[in-house]
Amino acid sequence: MAAMAQDHPIFTESIRRIRVALGPTDLELLQQQVLERLVHSSGDLALGALLRFSPGACEAGLTALQQGAPILTDTAMAAAAVAPMAKRTLQTTVRTVLEWAPDQAPLGSTRTAAGMEQAWRELSAVGPAPLVLIGSAPTALEVLLEQVAAGALSPSLVIGMPVGFVGVAESKRHLAESGLAQIRLEGSRGGAGLVAAAVNALLRAAAG
Repeated sequence: MAAMAQDHPIFTESIRRIRVALGPTDLELLQQQVLERLVHSSGDLALGALLRFSPGACEAGLTALQQGAPILTDTAMAAAAVAPMAKRTLQTTVRTVLEWAPDQAPLGSTRTAAGMEQAWRELSAVGPAPLVLIGSAPTALEVLLEQVAAGALSPSLVIGMPVGFVGVAESKRHLAESGLAQIRLEGSRGGAGLVAAAVNALLRAAAG
């Protein structure tokens, strides 16, 4: 495990100001740290009203990371945003479903969804269950939920924050109903930067 470098003074001051602007919350420590990182990465204080945690979600993600669980993302952008923190902290493996995606999208589906289907078949068969980050592809989230419902291994944690207006609200609702350990944003907001910010908060805490 690599030692965490001291935070830059600008980052420290930013978090202090975010904490003041947010005011008192009912969040636990890890949940608060996730929220602060989301606001820091987006500049959007309104995210606090949209953020949802299943019971014990942050602790489940933290434990999985400390036990060597990999991180699986839906986009290369999310993977690129997580990789530096993963390297600085736990040397966590970061992969994207696009490694398994076909060159052409199957009829009626997407490359990301097809990649998730194949990736989960392989990754769930070995080692600790990955943490799954969905910031752009609700179709990939739906495929993951379908596979788990059919008996596949459950992810250690799902950070479900797909952004957009087509299939997004439905996929988030299905995630909420799944019973999986999860951190999600309600509504249409989300994106690669936000899922990366959430897991980076857990990586920092896990490196402790």
